[in-house]
Amino acid sequence: MGHSQAEKAQNRERILAAAAEQIRADGLESVSVGKLMQAVNLTHGGFYGHFESRSDLLAQALERALAEGQHNARAAVPAGRPGRLAGFVRSYLSRAHRDARQSGCAIGALASDVGRADRRSRVIMTDYIERYITSVADDLGGDDAKAIAAVSAMVGALAIARVITDPARSDAILKAVKDHVTAMQPDGPA
Repeated sequence: MGHSQAEKAQNRERILAAAAEQIRADGLESVSVGKLMQAVNLTHGGFYGHFESRSDLLAQALERALAEGQHNARAAVPAGRPGRLAGFVRSYLSRAHRDARQSGCAIGALASDVGRADRRSRVIMTDYIERYITSVADDLGGDDAKAIAAVSAMVGALAIARVITDPARSDAILKAVKDHVTAMQPDGPA
């Protein structure tokens, strides 16, 4: 008995959503096709009706995770708002974001994994990093060099804060970078 196209699309979405959440929480290499398919109540054999390979799944899950992170960032601090960068930095370098690895920024969660991944995954993340830098540069009066420094500091601070086991020290890292990047805004902190 065949499945409808709508049902197939829903199943594919379930697989991608679960894989995107898992890679943000546990890294690219954490995905086992068999366990993933079991988690979404589908057969292992049905996987290849949705994806060419595990590598194809990982690239598409990475794209999904990055797109969700970008959407969440835009929703948190709408474009065109005065002090947008300061608001974004406060949100990005917050305890809540640090502690929400499975739903937070995929760049911060996966940059080192993707640095070792295949070219397709690196190209996908490169595009999102470039968009991130461009967005921050817009808030910094078009200063690309400052934007590169700000994005690198924020992503690095988030990644390091997630590693540090002492909550007070982790918070101090977030605060130090938050203060520094917020001060980069042409009008100063908002």
